[in-house]
Amino acid sequence: MMLETKTREEVSELLRAHGITPTHQRMEIAQVLFEKRWHPSADQILAAVNVRYAETSKATVYNTLKLFLDKGLVRELIVDPSKVFYDSNTDEHHHFYDVESGGITDIDAAGIRIEGLPPLPAGMVAAGIEIIVRTRPGL
Repeated sequence: MMLETKTREEVSELLRAHGITPTHQRMEIAQVLFEKRWHPSADQILAAVNVRYAETSKATVYNTLKLFLDKGLVRELIVDPSKVFYDSNTDEHHHFYDVESGGITDIDAAGIRIEGLPPLPAGMVAAGIEIIVRTRPGL
């Protein structure tokens, strides 16, 4: 679900639809997440929120992102153990990740076929598959 939500009313409705009480700080964080198509880190979100509302702490941003993640409002995109980004597009899709610039681009899942997966452990079902294609400029 790629959302490019613009108005505070839309953000408030979106949070409520996911069972989240729309506090001022949650609204500001959601507004930053959904105002454009991007894959920000928590630090980028904190910086963007604090341009508008300079009283938001790093802990508040991390706690809010965890809440948004738990409620299915965003996806977590881990490109390596030290780099986590957040994706407001919760539809099935994959990513290109430029290891030099840090740029992330969506890949439509409709064009990808995955074959030859091993059998799942007994009693388990697949919760999803995410592909990250790491790229760098050619020589």
